[in-house]
Amino acid sequence: MFFKKPAKMAEQTQVRRMTDMNSRSTFSVIGTDVTIKGDIEATADLHIDGAVEGDIKCSSLVQGESGSVVGSIVAESARLAGKVNGSIRVRELVVLREAHIHGDVQYEALTIEQGAQVDGRFAHGTKANEAAIVANELVHAVSDAEVNPEGEEPKLGLVR
Repeated sequence: MFFKKPAKMAEQTQVRRMTDMNSRSTFSVIGTDVTIKGDIEATADLHIDGAVEGDIKCSSLVQGESGSVVGSIVAESARLAGKVNGSIRVRELVVLREAHIHGDVQYEALTIEQGAQVDGRFAHGTKANEAAIVANELVHAVSDAEVNPEGEEPKLGLVR
């Protein structure tokens, strides 16, 4: 009626379950005791309580109060409660009251709790894209400028 699996079979079943759990994992955590120097790209959701010195690209970002990011953030959604020193480009952004952000923010939907500290410029998605196009045109105008044979400074013009 009842039977006991041999130890080896039970061990193989346990390993298979752990492998299945790891392959379905959609959440990565950087703990408070972890410091990463370098860029991070994640297809999964990312939770940061530690320190990151580098750019972050992920689907969804959650930053705890103890989290620190020095670099740019690009994500579909972000919920920030720690320190960020760099630009942020997200579709949906929630800035919690504990957050300290130093950098420009591009967003489509924005929520800021009372008490949050932000030092930078905010641009809604469409306006930020227009600014990027103008900046790109300026870069091309500077690179296309020619030096006059008489040694005069190059002449620059804005293209609209």
